[in-house]
Amino acid sequence: MSTPGTATAVDHVMLYERCSAGFAARVAEIGDRWTAPTPLPGWDVRALVNHVVAEELWTPPLIGGSTIAQVGDAFDGDVLGGDVFGGDPAAAARAAEAGALAAITAAGALEVTVHLSFGDVPAVEYVMQVAADHLVHSWDLARGLGCDEQLDPAAVAAVLGWFVGVEDAYRAAGLVGPRVEITTGTPQDHLLARFGRVT
Repeated sequence: MSTPGTATAVDHVMLYERCSAGFAARVAEIGDRWTAPTPLPGWDVRALVNHVVAEELWTPPLIGGSTIAQVGDAFDGDVLGGDVFGGDPAAAARAAEAGALAAITAAGALEVTVHLSFGDVPAVEYVMQVAADHLVHSWDLARGLGCDEQLDPAAVAAVLGWFVGVEDAYRAAGLVGPRVEITTGTPQDHLLARFGRVT
């Protein structure tokens, strides 16, 4: 991957693919543990996956040019328990993953402007946001399930390089919690600490 700040559209697609795949791999390990607690206060495994799946459902319309107001409340509440997948949350998650990936990898998808709640951003910035969310929540899910917590090192490096430059703005906007101060550790430790995780 190229140096943070100089990544090409192809790099962004590859990064999203890596982060999405990492989250999906952990969803596949859930089995019947949907009520297991996670490191996020008040969120069990189902609530965590529901959050990411809702984000994935938002991706196609946002990449397609829709505004927040146009999408409205279509993806509010429980997006895992609908009749379409027979109440199978894992199947709902797989379908949302595929839909988001198709939207992001479509020709010209990263050349558009995405209309978010706090303003318009280039699609590559939006993709960095959702890639980062998948990556960090992969760790949250792994911690909740007691499975492998090691994240993709290349993805960690790319997201950390990006987040250093936007962290203060994201925290000021209330999009991330307080940073955990650490002085030693791996790049993964430093990334997670900047997102408020205690490893």
